[in-house]
Amino acid sequence: MDIASMPRKKAYKSLAMEGMIATWYAKNTAKSLHEFEACAARIAAHLGSDSRVFEVAPGPGYLAIALARLGPYRIAGIDISRSFVSVAAENAARAGVEVEFQHGDAAAIPYPADTFDFIVCRAAFKNFSDPVGALGEMHRVLRPGGETLIIDMRKDASNKAIDRAVDEMKLGRMNALITRAIFKYSLRKRAYSKADFLRMVAATPFRSAEIREETLGFDVWLRK
Repeated sequence: MDIASMPRKKAYKSLAMEGMIATWYAKNTAKSLHEFEACAARIAAHLGSDSRVFEVAPGPGYLAIALARLGPYRIAGIDISRSFVSVAAENAARAGVEVEFQHGDAAAIPYPADTFDFIVCRAAFKNFSDPVGALGEMHRVLRPGGETLIIDMRKDASNKAIDRAVDEMKLGRMNALITRAIFKYSLRKRAYSKADFLRMVAATPFRSAEIREETLGFDVWLRK
């Protein structure tokens, strides 16, 4: 499929992260806080002391909060889920850190151009209804010389890799069963391949990307 024939938007068919589902997700992902802390440390290595950081789809806010604990960064995030915005704000207040969480759409980021030094999107990009539009918005609000990191699942992730990742979450038997099913029968179907990402990025002002593949997913690095 070439860029011209690539669909710009897709229907959102994943779980609606509101109410009880958002609470269930927040509770389960809280068991993997060490992963958010490791990711925050990785990001901090790219930041100056006064950096402005933006997280697209922060969910319960664990990554942004972990990053806020590492330095005097100015951090903001938007999420399509009003429940997550509320949960994330409560988590930040409980942790004693300042992060600006608000409701919003990744394809219409409510900030001026050239606002942020670093943008991160973890485990959410595959669910965006307008992925190319979201990439364009990330480029718009990123400052010249800034970096964007998208971390997400690979479309060709194996069942073995999924099972290993869920085992590492240390969930209860029923939650592990549900989580495996979501990964295998919902999230993987919505995930992108490396070639998909390169085509989408080529249709935006970013033009190119550095993609580092892992067993379950990959890191997509974009620079302005």
